[in-house]
Amino acid sequence: MKAKKGDHLVVHGRVVGVHDRVVEVVEVLGPDGTPPFRVRSEDGHESIMSPGPDTAVDHRSKK
Repeated sequence: MKAKKGDHLVVHGRVVGVHDRVVEVVEVLGPDGTPPFRVRSEDGHESIMSPGPDTAVDHRSKK
């Protein structure tokens, strides 16, 4: 998985009734756009994330 600053990661809910979660990549910590990523969630919380197989990269900019 490769991402760049400004991309969004969509973490798909793995249980019925759990919605997808979208976070924004604010910093790429791995080489050549690979994980881990520093991400910011919709509520402003920042964390470091190494996405699993249930995550997709959305390269479109969202405003």
